[in-house]
Amino acid sequence: MKRAAEQKMEMGPHPWEAANLTRAEKVIAFCESLPITKGYGAGENVKLLPFQREWIEAIYAADDDGNRRVRTGLLSVARGQGKTVLAALLCLCHLSGPESEQRGECYSAGATKDQSALIFAEMEAVIFAVPWLAARLNVQRFHKRIEDLENGSTYRALASDGASVHGLASSFIVCDELAQWKKRELFDVLRTSMGKRREPLMLAIGTQSPSPINIMSELVDYAGRVNSGEIVDPSFHGQVYAVPDDADPYDPENWKLANPAMGIFVSEQQIADEAERARRMPTFEPAFLNLHCNMRVDAEPKAINPAEWAACAEAVDLDQLRGAKCYAGLDLASVRDLASLVLLFPENGGAVVPFYWCPKDGIDRKEQVDHVPYRTWARQGHIEATPGAAIDKRFIARRLAQIVAEFDLRGVAYDRWAINDLKVILDSEGIELPLVEWGQGYRDMAPAVDAFESALLAGELRHGNHPILRWNASNAVFDVDPAGARKLNKARSTDRIDGLQALVMACGLAARDAGPDTYAGEGPLWV
Repeated sequence: MKRAAEQKMEMGPHPWEAANLTRAEKVIAFCESLPITKGYGAGENVKLLPFQREWIEAIYAADDDGNRRVRTGLLSVARGQGKTVLAALLCLCHLSGPESEQRGECYSAGATKDQSALIFAEMEAVIFAVPWLAARLNVQRFHKRIEDLENGSTYRALASDGASVHGLASSFIVCDELAQWKKRELFDVLRTSMGKRREPLMLAIGTQSPSPINIMSELVDYAGRVNSGEIVDPSFHGQVYAVPDDADPYDPENWKLANPAMGIFVSEQQIADEAERARRMPTFEPAFLNLHCNMRVDAEPKAINPAEWAACAEAVDLDQLRGAKCYAGLDLASVRDLASLVLLFPENGGAVVPFYWCPKDGIDRKEQVDHVPYRTWARQGHIEATPGAAIDKRFIARRLAQIVAEFDLRGVAYDRWAINDLKVILDSEGIELPLVEWGQGYRDMAPAVDAFESALLAGELRHGNHPILRWNASNAVFDVDPAGARKLNKARSTDRIDGLQALVMACGLAARDAGPDTYAGEGPLWV
């Protein structure tokens, strides 16, 4: 086989080597010089769609010195919009094309080993279809690795559920379907590995996640804040194509909002068939909304609308609450779980102040099991890690004593579960708490749920967007009895709801203390 240099001499300059091209135009020219290897248009050269070109132009925009400003890019679209092919083309562009560098390190990462192999397989097919690439690149199929024999650059496919990788110096990274990643360790390793390069780039491509604490959701939310002008960050560019929450997902006109390649990579009839199935069988609706409308939904109907929760995210100034009247809900943990106390200040705009505790030993394992960043939350002060491998109730008791001293705590609603040990410790330490037993059945929890929901809908809560409480709220599921009374169900909830359970009890206690006239669920709760 001829060497790559000989192949180039025969074919002449590459299209992206033409004069006066911008950096983004070179990337586009490279992508469009490569063939489509399967499906629609197979055998022809790639022709980027307008939404793909616009995204590339924004990602690879350069300043007056030719330096790329963007370091992190996001593209979120519905299923079937050519994401894998685009990711493969960009990997090749950074490996051997106009964005390549000497001894670059390029990575594509997926949720699993099989998913991570998809981009590699697409790259391999393109390489074998292009003589100059085939002559230049050494493809190692077993290891999912590709080496450029001219510039010394390498590409590897990685999986988030595989062995940890360290010691990287990433020049280019594409994260495929982040919404499906169960752990964020690989994402953090890859992100922090870019510091050794002058112009590194990380791209995330995929559909939305139903979870607000998923990495994909973090990027989507950040993109919204950047695009709205709330945050100025020229190093980040994100584009999200989705059917808005307030739009009809069954209106064919709205499908285009999440499917910019509709009619090319995916047919309108295919989406229509999925929509009709979702109409007839409700269990299929979440998948339709997520995969074809790119909406942030989950299979289990949730107790709390994310938009309503986000509307109450006003910040809370703890210093202004010292000595103020408040009510609390206490949800104690089992031996190795999360414990929570949530304070509610009804006369201070419904300010909410959560406290969380978990054992320090084993926090790494807990993070792996629950797939949430416990260590990060602990470093940020959102969790207090108690000594040892089991929840330390004496530590919590002493913390409660400090809280009683700082605030005018009128009552602490508690679940009977695991309270006896704490009561013994409180007595031995001489700590007095205004404890109020709160049943977890419909009798006590139904009016508490009504009080919480009324406050939420009326904007009479201020939770400051506390990350753990937000996670708890996103997991919550209601049980409903034949009379329509509701209570939170920990067993059916997708994950932990400890803090929300405590907040609901605090709302119920505050409403009960306010008197029967304000507990009816109509009008303001706090008087």
